[in-house]
Amino acid sequence: MKISLAFLRVFFVLLSLFFMTAFMTSLPVGPIGQKILIGLGVGAVFSALLFSIEALFKRYNLKAFNTVILGLFFGYLLGQALTSIFNAVAEMSHMNMVLQPQTIHLIKVSFFLVGTYLGTLLTLHFSDEILLSIPFIKLSQSNIRKKDLLIDATTLSDSRIIDLATTGLLDNTLIMPRFLSQELYSQSEIGEEHIRIKAKRCIDTLKKLEGISSLALRYDETKFSDLNDSFTKLLRLARLTDSNILSADLSQAQVPVIEGIHILNLHALSNALKPLMEAGESMKIKIQRFGKEPNQGVGYLEDGTMVVVNGGGDFVGENIDVQVLSVKHTSSGRMIFCNTMDEVPAHGNRVEV
Repeated sequence: MKISLAFLRVFFVLLSLFFMTAFMTSLPVGPIGQKILIGLGVGAVFSALLFSIEALFKRYNLKAFNTVILGLFFGYLLGQALTSIFNAVAEMSHMNMVLQPQTIHLIKVSFFLVGTYLGTLLTLHFSDEILLSIPFIKLSQSNIRKKDLLIDATTLSDSRIIDLATTGLLDNTLIMPRFLSQELYSQSEIGEEHIRIKAKRCIDTLKKLEGISSLALRYDETKFSDLNDSFTKLLRLARLTDSNILSADLSQAQVPVIEGIHILNLHALSNALKPLMEAGESMKIKIQRFGKEPNQGVGYLEDGTMVVVNGGGDFVGENIDVQVLSVKHTSSGRMIFCNTMDEVPAHGNRVEV
């Protein structure tokens, strides 16, 4: 694909240089050498303009392009309709005999531009309702269509995706990029040991997802030969397929939207589903290690939530009853601060770890 793009660009550059030079040399005035240089310069500027338009269109997907084309078509029809109405009114009111031809022509052009602009603008604003407004055609409501989900490597390395898929909550179509699966298979055969182990774990998770009959998992064969970074490829594929991304990368947990693409994070979902603890509630916790402050202990709930216990330093390795003081929300989850039952509540201030 990279070679094809390079060939296409060179081809259009040569065409631009040829036609601009041919046009300039066809003019009857000026020396031939000067006209050739001007033609080459204009052709180079035109080629640069083409490349700028190409860079602009890389930010949009095929759906947006089709919407713009449809808007221009509707705008053209609306502009022609307004111009025809003006012509009819001008003939019936004998406006042609009062106004100058240049003024009438300017009014027609203005009506046509206004109609084209309004038609395009309305199409862009109400693109989801266009198909529903076409008579005699029964269509489903496209404005409530759920987006597909692209899977990245961090999702496959987290076994929680299997539990999530078996719950039936993922009724979206899961898309596995073929370039990502090929990269995982390549890493499972060569490379360092920890990379091979991680890649094999991802492949095992992928095979388990394929075995879930209620899960709509499909592969996308799109390749991006001009890109090397996997996440950049994933973003471009998400734009092309108008999809979101399912990830388990902690660095992306605080960035839910990138370039208009929503990133659904497994950690954020897990944290949202963790049970809330209220102040004054009692529970039993095993103190596993000492905390940062004196006479402070630290334990963990079954879901991995850290519990900081004031006065728990004397009970390391024991299960004790504690009372919840407060709950702190962090980027990596929740932290629960407690007092032991024999602690005085008035002295149970929260202590950072």
